Amino acid sequence: MHQALTTETTVHPGLHPREVAEVLEQFLQEGRISALMWEVCQPPAQAGSPELQEALLNKIVCLPDHVSNKLQGKNPPVFFPQNYFPLLGGAIIQVLQKISDSLRGGLDCSISFVSHVLGKVCVHGRQKEILSVLVPRLTDLTKSDCIWQRICWRLVECVPDRWMEAVVLGFVQRAPGADTLSRLLGNLVVKNKKAQFVVTQKVLLLQYCHTTAVLQNLLGYLSLDSLRRALLIKVLQELLETWGSSSAVKHSPPEQQQYISKAILICLSHLKEPEIESCRQELLTSMMEGVKCHLDSNLPQIRRLGMIVAESISSKINTDGPVLKFQYEEDDEARQLKSLLKADAALPLVLESNKKSRTAAPVMPDEESDAELDSDDDLIPYDMSEDKELKTKAPVYIRDCIEVLTGSEDLDKWEATVKALESLVRKNPAATREVSVELAKILLHLEEKTCIEGFVELRQRAQVAVLTTDPIPVAKYLTSQFYSLNYSLRQRMDILDILVLAAQELSYPKSHGKTKHSGAQKPCIQLLPGSDSSKDWRRIVDERIKSKTRRFAMGQSQVELASGPNEFNSVAGHFFFPLIQHFDRPLTTFDLLGEDHFVLGRLVHTLAILMYLAVNTVAVTAMGKALLEFVWALRFHTDSYVRQGLLSCVSSVLLGVPAERLLEDMTEELLETQSWLGDVVEKDPDGDCRRLALQNLLLMENLKKKLQTLPS
Repeated sequence: MHQALTTETTVHPGLHPREVAEVLEQFLQEGRISALMWEVCQPPAQAGSPELQEALLNKIVCLPDHVSNKLQGKNPPVFFPQNYFPLLGGAIIQVLQKISDSLRGGLDCSISFVSHVLGKVCVHGRQKEILSVLVPRLTDLTKSDCIWQRICWRLVECVPDRWMEAVVLGFVQRAPGADTLSRLLGNLVVKNKKAQFVVTQKVLLLQYCHTTAVLQNLLGYLSLDSLRRALLIKVLQELLETWGSSSAVKHSPPEQQQYISKAILICLSHLKEPEIESCRQELLTSMMEGVKCHLDSNLPQIRRLGMIVAESISSKINTDGPVLKFQYEEDDEARQLKSLLKADAALPLVLESNKKSRTAAPVMPDEESDAELDSDDDLIPYDMSEDKELKTKAPVYIRDCIEVLTGSEDLDKWEATVKALESLVRKNPAATREVSVELAKILLHLEEKTCIEGFVELRQRAQVAVLTTDPIPVAKYLTSQFYSLNYSLRQRMDILDILVLAAQELSYPKSHGKTKHSGAQKPCIQLLPGSDSSKDWRRIVDERIKSKTRRFAMGQSQVELASGPNEFNSVAGHFFFPLIQHFDRPLTTFDLLGEDHFVLGRLVHTLAILMYLAVNTVAVTAMGKALLEFVWALRFHTDSYVRQGLLSCVSSVLLGVPAERLLEDMTEELLETQSWLGDVVEKDPDGDCRRLALQNLLLMENLKKKLQTLPS
């Protein structure tokens, strides 16, 4: 038997490799490979030469490769990996069956060689082929047979450490459930340090490619035995430590943070009341630290992950008292995450709620119900059919609006003024210019007095109208206020939004009443990261990069826009330069380079859009040079949203500044930026940052080619 497997590497001069392959094919089809492995498992063979066992191991595992090498790839189908390794899996089951029979008969034998075969096959990347046979068969054989369970446990325990990871991962990925995995692996993670490291560290904290089902298998496996539950608690503590680390939240990709969040929720679903009681304070501390880190993030999906996990922890540690509750969008992803916490209890809860709903109706006795119904019979409804709603008339002069907004106690008049202000400003530009800065100041500080639907949008539209009507003085006021003391972060972000929306409107040619442009009716650029409008702007830039055109479209027009001068041309510098000058000067209540990185991210994206809208303006080259210097100063920022904004700034410079000006006036800055972009593509943990950096490198390459083709 041994000779049969070694013949193909030392072919007799009189034998053709094809003939040897035919012998080996017959050897396999007759099931002799299981007989060979069984022979090695016998005590006499175990006492034999280790070198011989190692040679046999290599031949068995690498047989398809050896045959393919000898036959130059023209090997018979039985030696194709997709055929050979399932056949080998079946042979392993036959050997294990013989081991089972021997143990029942009181005879000694070793499983070590079979474990080595399994380990080496898995580490060679053939887990799928061999375990597709082994896992279903072992699942059936271990259901009610303790000897088969012990054989299976020994099979994985005897795998050498260097191959243990591949075997454990293979079983975890292919077991149909946690209870099956528990039968197949036993307490392997308690007995084997390598397996413990793979299960409790590598799969959960160092990788994030595995499916939710794998996480449920793994953590469910840890929860199913008292010896392993200690590891479950330890895993939860380490996951919460990572989840609550501000450094991890800043530097880990969103996909990994979602993966860790899922693992935490699954762990929580397996905790029992005594375990929760023993670590309640620790859970509370972790929750408070973690939710702060996540709410500080500029990425909406990270903030929402923090909210969901914090709510889940709170519901576990405060079963009788008040629990945390946040407001966020309840989409499929959020529901899927929450279901992980209640996976085991989902069906009973539904049944219980149905039961309650069926018994909830007959709570009130019939007599009491009748009394309730009869109690209002004597009341005659008042006829209000002729009543008309009294409408408060809005002011017709700008100065009257200022008086109402600053001093009037008439809430109806105040509300009417807020609703009418944008239209009034646009109809009376001359009157608006007389009081533009005063009006801009009032609107910046305006708070909602009554519950007006769409108040924030109404205020923003009015602010944009004032700024577009009198751009230079109002822009000077707003940009100076952005860095002033005693403003909330909301007001600073309002300023950025207003500047962008006004710049967008000014950069469009006037329609002279012929075109109803959607941007003039409803502002559609918002700088909230992750919002639909932010994605719209990024999509527009992407399309521009692809087409290399000078068009910028936000929303659809009902008819083709009339051509005309770009009014942003003469005022672009007033919007841009004051914002970029003082970003590194911390104030008492405002530190862009410190804790207020959320506003910094918004500022960076604002500068990118202003730069983009300044195409073909007089100041565009000076703006581009200043913006590249700004990007260079912040290029190593730890927040991914800020880095995305910086890369968008580079895109705007490359698209907005004429190519010849870029290469003549900014050669050094471009070379430095190109080097940084290369590092981002290779090393940045954020996928969007890597994509934007690659996009910019392609833009640079296209600019070079364009200049090379121009006539000198």
